[in-house]
Amino acid sequence: MGSLRWFTAGESHGPGLTVIIDGVPAGLPLSEEQIRQQLARRQKGYGRGGRMKIETDYAHIRGGVRQGRTMGSPIALWIENRDFDKGLGPDKRPWRETMSLESVDPTPTQVTRVRPGHADLTASLKYGYDDVRDSLERASARESAARVGAGAVARRLCEELGCEFNSHVVQIGSVALDPSVEADWDAVEASPVRCTDASVAEAMIDAINAAKRDGDTLGGTLEARVSGMPFGLGSHVQWDRKLSGRIGQAILSMNAFKGVEIGDGFSGAVLTGRGYHDVVLPQDAWDGRAWRRQTNHAGGIEGGISNGEDLIVRVAVKPIATLAHPLPSADLATGERVEAHYERSDVCVVPAAGVIVEAMLALVLADAMLEKFGGDSLAETRRNMESFLATAVPRGEWT
Repeated sequence: MGSLRWFTAGESHGPGLTVIIDGVPAGLPLSEEQIRQQLARRQKGYGRGGRMKIETDYAHIRGGVRQGRTMGSPIALWIENRDFDKGLGPDKRPWRETMSLESVDPTPTQVTRVRPGHADLTASLKYGYDDVRDSLERASARESAARVGAGAVARRLCEELGCEFNSHVVQIGSVALDPSVEADWDAVEASPVRCTDASVAEAMIDAINAAKRDGDTLGGTLEARVSGMPFGLGSHVQWDRKLSGRIGQAILSMNAFKGVEIGDGFSGAVLTGRGYHDVVLPQDAWDGRAWRRQTNHAGGIEGGISNGEDLIVRVAVKPIATLAHPLPSADLATGERVEAHYERSDVCVVPAAGVIVEAMLALVLADAMLEKFGGDSLAETRRNMESFLATAVPRGEWT
């Protein structure tokens, strides 16, 4: 399905993260600085843990780009984990020893106290691990840095084809933004919790501080928007080609992301059909863009296909599973009652989660654009898109 493929490899405390993105057309302007901007946004946000003071994520382009432009060949990125050399693990051994490719003597202390809500137990039982470290290293949200790197490449393609990406936090814990408040994107980027309302942001910070004092964590919700979406992405003809389904799978593949809605998903369930569905405006009210709607309850997708309105996606993020005051659990080796393992962690990741959602949306949309418009070069893809959009007129005017 689709034309853009991407893969990540690497562990949380290993040497680094590798990213391969295949299918990007030739001629796309791309630099390490453009990728760095997105990685830096991911590292910000009130409630992040001590590791963000160690890492300065930078994606080195190791292939697929020459003279500032993509070549049409696979793009390779390398993101170093500085903690690999600088940090110490729970048993006070350097991570270089704990994550060594070769066996070391003495053997690093095994982790057997599983954390409720993490992949510790499920992955260990599935893969036959005796040491939870074998699962928690890959299941760590550190992998999201690789996704943001891949998403930054996809974002550049989407931007060249007219899309603009934004996101903001609408709730942390029980503190929520009034849904009628329109986001000021400059204010969002300046906010430590990426919330457009300064007074609500302060209350969110207070809630995070309270959770930290209690050794607890907080989740929340966020909203992402993509404007400039073209018609025709996705399809109604098979389940796995529907744009809405592809977005849902991409979002829910991320750590701690437990719910996703497009447009007025859950809130729209209480409306009648007359109150929910978006009236199609007549041609004299289109205001420069074809087939405009009076409202956008559908969030830019109808029948699994983009309809030209802004894509609106809201995501629920659970409280992260690593607690400073651990929950009761059981030991993987003995089955006996223990306290869950504690690994250095964040208190709240919701502010950074919006950046990750933007990256995942960019990857889905870039794939859908290449599926629909094709093209071995950016210029060809753009011509194909413009040619298709020229047909988005009343059928009587279609020649």
